[in-house]
Amino acid sequence: MTTVGIIGSGNIGGTVARLAVAAGYDVVLSNSRGPETLGEFVSELGPRARAATPDEAAAAGDIVLVSTPIKAYPTLSGVPVAGKVVMDTGNYYPERDGDIAALGTGARTDCEYLADHLPGAEVVKVFNNIYSKHLLNLARPAGATDRTALPIAGDSETAKAVVTDFLDSIGYGAVDVGPLAEGWRQQPGTPVYGPPYGSFDNEQGTPADASVIRSALAAATR
Repeated sequence: MTTVGIIGSGNIGGTVARLAVAAGYDVVLSNSRGPETLGEFVSELGPRARAATPDEAAAAGDIVLVSTPIKAYPTLSGVPVAGKVVMDTGNYYPERDGDIAALGTGARTDCEYLADHLPGAEVVKVFNNIYSKHLLNLARPAGATDRTALPIAGDSETAKAVVTDFLDSIGYGAVDVGPLAEGWRQQPGTPVYGPPYGSFDNEQGTPADASVIRSALAAATR
């Protein structure tokens, strides 16, 4: 069975872990505070989950999820992900991440910035535009009439196919945004960032199919 290595086990990373375990994946979780701080969560997830360091999670993962603040990306240089598909959930928030010139000017997208720090990895932007409670509660089996879609961006068609299959297995469809340079279409402040899935006040969320997501992406402007 495929193993998902998770670097950053907060709201989104933890939710993806829950969905992955429910779908039959093994998960290796890590955070910046050490494996010992994840003991309770790992116990809750059961025997398919274990805690590790970020390097260990990256090495163990057949597919890797990075779900850390963007200001932490420089600390990830050197994690063993060359040749692997890396799912990037990050969003640039200047008030939290500080002034990152390339992102502030739009010279690089959030996902390109991660790729800059992970040479050799096949980065795919995904999970960044949806509230974690909605992500947990909107998962539906394949064929469901109310199945929700998530946008993905990446430079490798093969990597995007891997992520599309992963999304399908945990309950979601995918809409291809294009290369990493087009990832701005799903960054904070765009029409696809949040609203398609309903209000934060409703933790169950509102299903949003591929046509809804495509329309929101098409409405994005810079």
